[in-house]
Amino acid sequence: MALRLVIAADRKRKVAKAAFDASVDGGITFFDTAEVYGSRASFGAVNSETLLGRFIKERKQKDPGVEVVVTTTFDSLNRLELSSVELYQLHWPGIWGNEGYLDGLGDAVEQSLVKAVGVSNYSAIAEAHAKLQKRGIPLASNQVNYSLIHRAPKENGVKSTCDELGITLIAYSPIAQAEVGTSLHTFFYKNPPTGLRRQICTPEFLSKLQSLLKYFLNWLIAQDNVVPIPGTKNAEQAAKFAGALGWRLNSEVAELRALATEIKPVTSFPAEKF
Repeated sequence: MALRLVIAADRKRKVAKAAFDASVDGGITFFDTAEVYGSRASFGAVNSETLLGRFIKERKQKDPGVEVVVTTTFDSLNRLELSSVELYQLHWPGIWGNEGYLDGLGDAVEQSLVKAVGVSNYSAIAEAHAKLQKRGIPLASNQVNYSLIHRAPKENGVKSTCDELGITLIAYSPIAQAEVGTSLHTFFYKNPPTGLRRQICTPEFLSKLQSLLKYFLNWLIAQDNVVPIPGTKNAEQAAKFAGALGWRLNSEVAELRALATEIKPVTSFPAEKF
């Protein structure tokens, strides 16, 4: 939706500014204006275009995204009972206002609240990297859905961009959210998955999954610049995941690649966009 900019008809500048802010806060950023909108009696001979320009400039000077990031960083530190953290990431790109959020990350670094910053589910990584680089702050990470099954970051260029810019790719759902445990088969048979996971969790796949999970993780670890972060519910799972460390794939690569080609790559929400 768009709004026709008739705010110049209102003689009270504060009221007009409030109307503009309420529109932007509600996600409306498309304004119809023209040099003939407004009268010379309004706001000291200021037409609607001049007025809109002032409002935009004032809003950029105090971007709410900056304040939100810094405030939520403080809140996280209070909950963690820490004075700073090693890495702080934006969880999602916003529908709009991402430049403000990135500025907030920069402020968090400069205020020594965090030592490094990153993003999550971003595909426009080069733009985010460039914006932070202007302040001398590196973009440290991009956390995305990446696994042997969900290979979109490798196929859509996200990983190669991360590699080129020195941004670590953090892979969430590295085993495609599979349950790890002795009751794996029972769990899925009693609770059949829905949607895209149904085409993946076939009996044949599950039978191979138990013995291959550590290889799934090592497939990621063996790639340059990738850190997998599997979800762990208990000590048994943690021990199994630890089995992916300290070695590198060799003959198993062929088996994993063959398995991957049998499974149609999953394209799932979120679409990594910024």
